[in-house]
Amino acid sequence: MTFYAIGLMSGTSLDGLDLCFAEFEKTGTIWKFRILQAETLPYSEDWENRLRNSILLSAQELLELHSEYGYYLGKQVNEFIHRHQLENISLIASHGHTVFHQPEKKFTLQIGDGRAIKLETGLPVIYDFRSQDVLMGGNGAPLVPIGDELLFSGYGACLNLGGFSNISLSSEGKRIAFDIAPVNIVLNHLAQQLHKSFDENGALAEKGHIDESFLDRLNALDFYHLSHPKSLGVEWCHQHIFPTFGNMEITDALATFTEHAAQQISTVINTHPIKDILITGGGAYNTFLIEKIKEKTKAAIIIPEPKIIDYKEALIFAFMGVLRMNNEVNVLSSATGSSADHCSGVIV
Repeated sequence: MTFYAIGLMSGTSLDGLDLCFAEFEKTGTIWKFRILQAETLPYSEDWENRLRNSILLSAQELLELHSEYGYYLGKQVNEFIHRHQLENISLIASHGHTVFHQPEKKFTLQIGDGRAIKLETGLPVIYDFRSQDVLMGGNGAPLVPIGDELLFSGYGACLNLGGFSNISLSSEGKRIAFDIAPVNIVLNHLAQQLHKSFDENGALAEKGHIDESFLDRLNALDFYHLSHPKSLGVEWCHQHIFPTFGNMEITDALATFTEHAAQQISTVINTHPIKDILITGGGAYNTFLIEKIKEKTKAAIIIPEPKIIDYKEALIFAFMGVLRMNNEVNVLSSATGSSADHCSGVIV
């Protein structure tokens, strides 16, 4: 069986919309994939601001944005299809853009109405992958471990360095996964105060000095001492991270938070018998952060080709859509903490 799917991913770091068109082939129980086309479309300043501030909207304004962003996604997909003359598309799988994520209160919200995407493209659409898991008592995250298990099982662990860092690995015959710490959502927030969209290669952090007492306060936050499964949302950063920098020099804040992220990530790696670890997401390009992680762990660090670094999440959401269309499990309870493995996503 062969399927062709487009995956859409918009991360909390707001560096753009990732589109990935991939081929998935199943032989027996083995899945293989090929990324055929992929690109990131940077958000306009207007769209970036609207998505960043969506957490502040009234219910009415948020519903309006939910629809409007869905049409926007559909238009971007149409242009992507036309640009690359794509054919034989089985489905579009859209993650949407996360506004709220509070699984302890049984809700999570990814805007970008899949029905609007369907109306724009005329193709089958699968969206809202997280809500069912949250209603089943799970964290609704991380979801990519199903792809790690079926497409990237050759690695000891998979670490994504996006807005948040999350890890996925096999432990005692089960795939476990959880968020570790904020990364780009905080580093980008700080870099933007120096009129940079992000801290390229960690160069700004490298110039700063680590504030040891602030580092200790960060490491003492309750989240880091919870057992998995567990997940983070932007609300947590607004409550526990952003207000705590005070009047610190921005380069010192970057240096301290980069050290904090590296310490938390390395601690997790070192508490599991991991031989090698595949690192993807925008943070894989932060050479200063990667070097800090390498210094603190003995696991072999593998940085793959840029296509995998940049599009692994969009690829796996495309794959989750394929699994959903085939009524196969696409969410692992061992990763999210839900009551059972399940097949999630709303089909239009």
